[in-house]
Amino acid sequence: MENCIRTRRKELGLSQEELAKQCGVSRQTINAIENNKYDPTLALAFALAKALG
Repeated sequence: MENCIRTRRKELGLSQEELAKQCGVSRQTINAIENNKYDPTLALAFALAKALG
C-alpha cells in the first residue's frame, strides 16, 4: 500500500524538515516513510494525518 504523504506535503508547501518538526520526528524518518521504507507507528500516523489535514 503506497502513501501520498509526499504529494500532500508538497501541496501544503511544507519541507520534510518542517513536517518532521510538527510530528516530533527526524527528517530522515519522513523521508523513509515517503519512500515506503518505514511504516509509521499508529501515533505517528495520527500526527501525520493531523499535520497534513
